[in-house]
Amino acid sequence: MHSGHSQRIIPVLYEDESYIVFDKPAGVLVIPAPGEQKQTLVDIVNRQYAPAGGWKLHPCHRLDRETSGAIVFAKGKGQQQAMMELFRGKAVAKKYIAFVHGRLPQRQGELRSAIRDLDQVKFRRGAAAKPSVTRYKVLEEKKSFSVVEVMPVTGRTNQIRIQFAEIGHPLVGERKYARGKDYKLRFRRVALHAQALGWEHPVSREKINVTAKLHQDMEDFLARNGN
Repeated sequence: MHSGHSQRIIPVLYEDESYIVFDKPAGVLVIPAPGEQKQTLVDIVNRQYAPAGGWKLHPCHRLDRETSGAIVFAKGKGQQQAMMELFRGKAVAKKYIAFVHGRLPQRQGELRSAIRDLDQVKFRRGAAAKPSVTRYKVLEEKKSFSVVEVMPVTGRTNQIRIQFAEIGHPLVGERKYARGKDYKLRFRRVALHAQALGWEHPVSREKINVTAKLHQDMEDFLARNGN
């Protein structure tokens, strides 16, 4: 395992012969979106690794454009498929930190709803809706928002953002799912950070745990609004 590749644009949190976990910056798409010309995370990390040779890096899951934190890439298609099977089988423990508006009615709990696994502007329910489960625990309560540890059990598109908005506590910085409400507390992006990933390595069977420190913009927000 190698770490501390400081010369690279995207920091590396973990690396072995099969996988690399990067610390994704907010504002970067993982893969291309229709009509988007901007560089994606796939472009950037493959350019960084081009001289190292021989294989191409493939993302094993996705994070929203605005979400920061830990994301796994595979060194080849076979390794990608093996890791994606772990994600599909709910064998990867995922932990996020979110700032949500207001105070939640319970300090910890589970959000359950049926949502469509599509990137829609509005909530849309119906035959294609799938059961979605998110567990959470409130870490801190501030004056107008809460710091929440979030553990999604399922992996629908925008699941965390949608489910907290559905219970009337959208994430700080949320625009898409805030139902038009204008919150005084503002942030330049959705306040969501992929803090930790844990899994059993599909080749070595070693237990892997990777942590990504909260990014500076969220730390600064806490410092400004921490009372």
